Amino acid sequence: MVSPGKIIVANVEDLVDIKDNQILLNIKKIGVCGSDIHVYHGKHPFTPFPVVQGHEYSAVVMKVGKQVKDFAVGDYVTARPQLTCSQCGPCRKGNYNVCTNLKVEGFQAPGVAQDLFAVDADRAYRIPKEISLDHIALIEPAAVGAHATAKIENIVDKNIVVMGAGPIGNLIAQFALIRGARSVVITDFNAFRLEKAKEVGIANTINLATEGFEAGILRIFGTVGFQVGIEAVGVNAALDNLVNNIEKGGEVIIVGVYEEHPNLNMGFVCEHELTIKGSMMYKDEDYKEAISFLCHNKLVLDPLITHRFDFIDYQKAYEFIDVNSKDIMKVIIDVN
Repeated sequence: MVSPGKIIVANVEDLVDIKDNQILLNIKKIGVCGSDIHVYHGKHPFTPFPVVQGHEYSAVVMKVGKQVKDFAVGDYVTARPQLTCSQCGPCRKGNYNVCTNLKVEGFQAPGVAQDLFAVDADRAYRIPKEISLDHIALIEPAAVGAHATAKIENIVDKNIVVMGAGPIGNLIAQFALIRGARSVVITDFNAFRLEKAKEVGIANTINLATEGFEAGILRIFGTVGFQVGIEAVGVNAALDNLVNNIEKGGEVIIVGVYEEHPNLNMGFVCEHELTIKGSMMYKDEDYKEAISFLCHNKLVLDPLITHRFDFIDYQKAYEFIDVNSKDIMKVIIDVN
């Protein structure tokens, strides 16, 4: 992506040489996410141009480095796209997902939108071949859901509201249910996405196009209300709904990427003693949990994949998303 709205496809020499600790991947499927669209519009706050995109994907191992023991040619894999320094304070504490010098493939470093891609083996995960390459490409957004919901203390005692029924919001809601939340509600203005939520087992929904947020919460939770709100859409109004209506002493977790800095009702945050948490990507344990849940059929992914495009039509995929966003969940790019 050389500039906002412009993608070019180029022929390059095949990647042959890899480091001893790397594996060479033949990329198969790439998922397009909301953050990619922010970049396409030139509104992602942390992505310079030009950039090779692609960070949620499935691949087949083509070659292994001399020091690599846990992978073999032909394995199905995916990998975390985080490039970390291992030296800063967060890294030394194990919080490399918020590394001071973090670079993410597809944003601040070249991503996987290419036939061949080398990745350090310690960021990669071998997936059973019983799992489809499409589903493997969704492990990355699933890990976002794993990480965000792991931040909730005593989740089994909580009513949870997820703002945004896109793929990330959907997966967060699925993880909250799997973890045993008392009840989970997902909200959106998009009836198509709310129907997809019901398809994966999220029974409680609020269509904000036809029902007010407060009325929907009262209908579902009654006077008990909700104790956790998760903002997964990156819209100021969604954050306002959570902060202004959550139970006193509750916690709001922010996952969405904002194109503009949001305003926050700090009066309610202070006087209601709310906890505001950010949730940034994932760590190794989140990937492993997402993989485990997928392998044990706890995650429902098929309804999330609604469209696919050939690799050569990457730009057409973005243009299609722009025009048809109301009828889309996850777009998959077929690379090879």
